[in-house]
Amino acid sequence: MGKLQSKQKRNISRYRIDGDAGHSSVTQVVQQYSPAHNDAVTSLASLTSDTCVSGGKDKTVVISDWKSGCVQQKFMGHERDVTKTEREEKGRQRKRLTISRINNWAPSRASGKKRMPDGLKLCTGSRDNSICIWDVETGDCLQSCHISRNLVTHICWIPAESLVIQTSEDKMIRIWNSRELQVTHTFPIKQHIQTYCDASADGRYCITCSNGFSGEGCEATLWDLRQAKRKVCEYNGHLQTTTACIFLPNTTSSFPLVATSGHDCTVKIWNRDTAVCVSSLCLDGAGPLTSLASSDAANLLCGSFNTGIHHLRVNHSNSWSLTEVARF
Repeated sequence: MGKLQSKQKRNISRYRIDGDAGHSSVTQVVQQYSPAHNDAVTSLASLTSDTCVSGGKDKTVVISDWKSGCVQQKFMGHERDVTKTEREEKGRQRKRLTISRINNWAPSRASGKKRMPDGLKLCTGSRDNSICIWDVETGDCLQSCHISRNLVTHICWIPAESLVIQTSEDKMIRIWNSRELQVTHTFPIKQHIQTYCDASADGRYCITCSNGFSGEGCEATLWDLRQAKRKVCEYNGHLQTTTACIFLPNTTSSFPLVATSGHDCTVKIWNRDTAVCVSSLCLDGAGPLTSLASSDAANLLCGSFNTGIHHLRVNHSNSWSLTEVARF
């Protein structure tokens, strides 16, 4: 076979993809690249317009070109699972921030427009019920606060604010003033553990999501941060825990969009304001989906337990569709 033999990174797999929300099942050709991780992908973040950073249960952090499926760099050093990856950008310098379950650290976030205005501080949350503010340059802990039963699941900065949104296993959603490290607002308590949170680019909204099973819980919730922190709507449709919820970048669509992923192997795209699911895709065999990331309006990345990172294409035409392009 010699020169005619295909390289491993160019293997192609063909399988059936079932989409709901009014879309018929079709057979798609999905490009299969060499896996970026040797185990479950636990976290994803967009790094540049064509690269992403991911963390996994294999204790590694990987930078990949998601357009070509090629691994650019791999970092090893964590002693346990890498539970969160994020970028922090200041001027032309980009830093990758990673958190491991070593010392029981839980998800944290400090990236792009969601970091503190000075770009020099990082906020983390922990399973020891504490919130901490760190100096990015020195690694010193500047402040910490402990609240009983506040097992932190995720954190995000509100753009252009010194405020932090935090979700927890105690079913609470809190807003912190990072300058005094005090809780300034708590949302109405939810019925299920809150697993993730994200803030819109304009700082007006935040979205959170819940765990659950058999369709009980499993929802994502949109909150208005400017009008008494009220609930705007809920996105119901996942059958198991909703693990990630993000605002999608500005699109050519006539309405704003959010995306969710869950343990039910599905990724869903929603009309942000009406909570109508405009597209849904089941990633057969992927196992629980863990994370989402997006750098532009047409492309979405999804991390999974069994099948690595999935590159999805968002079609904004009249016949809305969400299709898988590649996995790596």
